[in-house]
Amino acid sequence: MGSRIEETTVEQTAKAFAAELARWREVRGMSKRALAHAMGFDPSYVSHMESGRHKPSEDFARIADDALSAGKRIWRRWRDYEQARIRAGSARRALAACPAPHHPGQPHTCCSALVVEHDTAQLRYDGRLYRLTMRRLLRNTGGEPVTRYLIRVSVDRYPDDPEFSNAHYRTHPLTWDELRLTATCRRETMRWSVEQDRDAFKEVWLRFENARSRFPLYPGESVWIEYAYTVGDDKWGNWFQRAVRLPTERLDVELVFPAAFDPMVWGTETSMTTETAPLRTPPLRTDDGGLRSFTWTTAAPPLHARFCLEWRFRAYEALKDQAV
Repeated sequence: MGSRIEETTVEQTAKAFAAELARWREVRGMSKRALAHAMGFDPSYVSHMESGRHKPSEDFARIADDALSAGKRIWRRWRDYEQARIRAGSARRALAACPAPHHPGQPHTCCSALVVEHDTAQLRYDGRLYRLTMRRLLRNTGGEPVTRYLIRVSVDRYPDDPEFSNAHYRTHPLTWDELRLTATCRRETMRWSVEQDRDAFKEVWLRFENARSRFPLYPGESVWIEYAYTVGDDKWGNWFQRAVRLPTERLDVELVFPAAFDPMVWGTETSMTTETAPLRTPPLRTDDGGLRSFTWTTAAPPLHARFCLEWRFRAYEALKDQAV
């Protein structure tokens, strides 16, 4: 009965948030399209938020409150929702959705209790190697300590030719030595263990521990983790995909290339309810000395959405010919 009461409270606070948003939009005399434009969101997202089809998020609440000059009233409705959600998660102890039952002596996984407050990804290419650095601000909204976090490394040099790509990786598999995987949390090195090891795909558990100490993520806490790895351009294709597997409040991507290659970047978005479409906003280009950067940001991306950035080097072939 207690769990049912908690769940009802979450539903009620979500409805209160939607009502507060709609009320202030009407007070300011703004259409959903006008509010979406002021916030930098798609109009359908505002509509889904007011109807309750999307759950409140921190970033959306902040931006909406500022755009409507609501005096933190929308923000406070989000805080009510978040606190109710945390209480409900504690009541359920967030174990039902874990990948496997917890047994004494095994670490808690509880990835379902995690929220990604900020996800930043950087890809740097030096003309031979790609170095990828991922930083995530994780928040534990459950009732148990989180002691490990699953990451994936997937490569595909020839995405348009699956048979040739599979043959390529059978002959030239991605190896742990070349990946040079590193991971840190709270300025501590994270121990890691292999979950899956395939020719072009790896899964790894990053553990909140090392040989010197343990530093689990406790309920209500937030912490930055960072991991990085390297892949040669003989195994990495001209694309970089970000998949939203956990509730995420903000996603940033940066691609950095040699400016001499004259890189060009574009992107697409795919979700469970829509076909592949161009990104709603273009990557922003910045030139700095010999480097050219492209950055792209989105707030409150939908769960299970996939964002793919692609590129080509318009001067690359000419430079290679000159070097021969």
